[in-house]
Amino acid sequence: MKTLILVRHAHSLSNERDIVSCTPPGEGLSARGREQALALRKTLAGECVDVGVASELVRTQATLELALGDRGVSRLVVPQLNEIHFGRFEAGRLEAYRRWAWTEPADEVCPGGGESRGAAAARVADALELLSVRTEEVVLAVGHALPIRYVLDAANGSPPQPRIEPVAHAEPYVLPVDRVVAAAQALRRWAAAPQFGHAQA
Repeated sequence: MKTLILVRHAHSLSNERDIVSCTPPGEGLSARGREQALALRKTLAGECVDVGVASELVRTQATLELALGDRGVSRLVVPQLNEIHFGRFEAGRLEAYRRWAWTEPADEVCPGGGESRGAAAARVADALELLSVRTEEVVLAVGHALPIRYVLDAANGSPPQPRIEPVAHAEPYVLPVDRVVAAAQALRRWAAAPQFGHAQA
């Protein structure tokens, strides 16, 4: 791989209801999300894409299909790109998970069989490493807000935070492979002993 185009899925029905959703297949796109995914197709019309990648959740796969349209490129599912596992917060209000996440340490496992932020970071590093060694030059990967924010911050030299900056739906972020590799290495180091610094306001 030479270039990674990283995109958060388009607006979904779970976003519309403001609930958390991490268990495949999850809910599909809202009407607004379909419009966003089609707009993404126009945005990427002049870009070469050699392979499309999505998580196991249908909202990423639907975004990818609409964004690629009739391009004759392979589509792959990479489970390591999945949303963080919300445990007992699954299908509940996003606000409840945020209240928990903003006050708990990075290595705390989400109650109810969920995932810690440290474990999620290690998994995302796995995904980046898998993608970085692919033979295709340009990879379009559709994922979820928290993993994408972790990648973007790590690529810019910043560790994960308890309060993540928002990631827009269906907006492409272009990373050259050296920054992808650097992000994977940074997330791997952080995940080995995950600690949050000062929380963002």
